[in-house]
Order: sequence, then C-alpha cells, then structure tokens
Amino acid sequence: QVRLVESGGALVQPGGSLRLSCTTSGSRFSIYAMGWYRQAPGNERELVADITTGGSTNYADSVKGRFTISRDNAKNTVYLQMNSLKPEDTAVYTCNAGGAALGYWGQGTQVTVSS
Repeated sequence: QVRLVESGGALVQPGGSLRLSCTTSGSRFSIYAMGWYRQAPGNERELVADITTGGSTNYADSVKGRFTISRDNAKNTVYLQMNSLKPEDTAVYTCNAGGAALGYWGQGTQVTVSS
C-alpha cells in the first residue's frame, strides 16, 4: 500500500508561481512512475505531467514551458513547479504513483489562480 500526501496548493494571482509537493510512504518510491493530474469543476481529470523512474518527463500541451515535474527519490517526493500561472490552471491537483489505471492516488490540493 502506498500513501500519497500533497501540499503546496494556494490562491495565487495570474502570472504567479507555486510549487506542489507529493510525499509518499509505505513502499519504495523509486520503483514508481509518478504523475500530477488535475480536475477543474465540470471537467474530467487530465494528466498534467508525469515522470518515469529514470527521470523522463511528459507534459500536457497546455503546461509545456510553464510547469516542471521533478522527483527526489531520497525524499520520496515528487514536485510540480508551476510558473506563469493562468486562471485556467485552477483545479484540484492530485498526485499519482504507478499510473492512472492501477496506481495510487493522493487526496489532492487546491490551486486557484485569480486576481
């Protein structure tokens, strides 16, 4: 069993930055691909970014060049650095370990981009 706890969500103005963190426990973090997903009201959950065990990354087109995913295996933590935030980035951001189909999920952290 893997437990994931997200933190870092907040209210931020357009153009601002946030860094989300997701810390895992209960299993070997380094064996899991990790991902950040988000869901806005009325929308389906979508992949924001993911990172393999080897460090290869993948981003949604809407966040390329603005968001950066990284992982620190020594700290069992994956990060999402979000820059140049837009109102359309407003959503609940949720961390995933092991893939969307069979993996583990955190409870999410709210990110609100508004002036």
